Amino acid sequence: MSEDLVTITGDGLTARINPLGAELWSLTDSSGAEYMTDADPAFWSGHAPLLFPIVGSLSGDVLRLDGREYQLPRHGFARRSMFSPVHVEGNEARFRLTDSPETRALYPFGFVLEVSFRIEGVTLHIATSVFNPNADPLPLSFGYHPAFAWPLPGGADKAAHKLVFEADEPQPVRRVSRETGLLLAQGEPTPITARELPLTEDLFRADALIWDDLKSRSLRYGAADSTQLEIAFPDTPSLGVWQVPGARYICIEPWAGHADPEHFTGDFHEKPGIVLLESGQTRSFRMDVTVQPR
Repeated sequence: MSEDLVTITGDGLTARINPLGAELWSLTDSSGAEYMTDADPAFWSGHAPLLFPIVGSLSGDVLRLDGREYQLPRHGFARRSMFSPVHVEGNEARFRLTDSPETRALYPFGFVLEVSFRIEGVTLHIATSVFNPNADPLPLSFGYHPAFAWPLPGGADKAAHKLVFEADEPQPVRRVSRETGLLLAQGEPTPITARELPLTEDLFRADALIWDDLKSRSLRYGAADSTQLEIAFPDTPSLGVWQVPGARYICIEPWAGHADPEHFTGDFHEKPGIVLLESGQTRSFRMDVTVQPR
């Protein structure tokens, strides 16, 4: 598959993107150091899937809309769809996915989903836009799901890595049910202290940590006195952090939306966290990843 990747290069970084899912597969610096997952299939072979038109799972994997039901799998279909490269030049690339008979069988709406990647210095800018060509509002969720190397290149021990949030985050964290993938009603005390979350594999033995109402719109990931990543996500109010214990990655996932809460079987328009995009309007979701070398 590597021969099919689209490569963009700037002064400080190189990114490689798979048109299948418009998925970021690699982010390297000028020395060749890799900041993304090794995608070891013993744990998880994903790299950075895009979650659209849902984030997480629906109850019974069923989208209920105006009295009809549609089978829509976890995280939606964008991650398994072939995007068209509409612009590739130098340090930037843009990919597009539009509705088709196949997507409308799962999600009965028209849409235009575009993803752009641009390298500026040691920052990778990613922007995803959704356009609503329908006469009625378009209900949707969107999320990023990038898996960054853990440990990052730079020589720091895995146990020294942490997340440092932009703002205080005292609220409880949420979990999903391992059986259903639905958001559990009961939260648990935050593992963040003074805006810092030390990363350990034990955090993820009960699956992802989820903040469904995050105050921060950026965070720093890495180890003190070593390579770090600054990750900004100004347009997404929720966050998931996840890995399979033992793997060499950490997923830091800005979301606009989340899984169905347990026992929710209402209409898709009423789903908690849903985004309603008016007819003829575009909604954009940005994520910037800046490498701060050791």
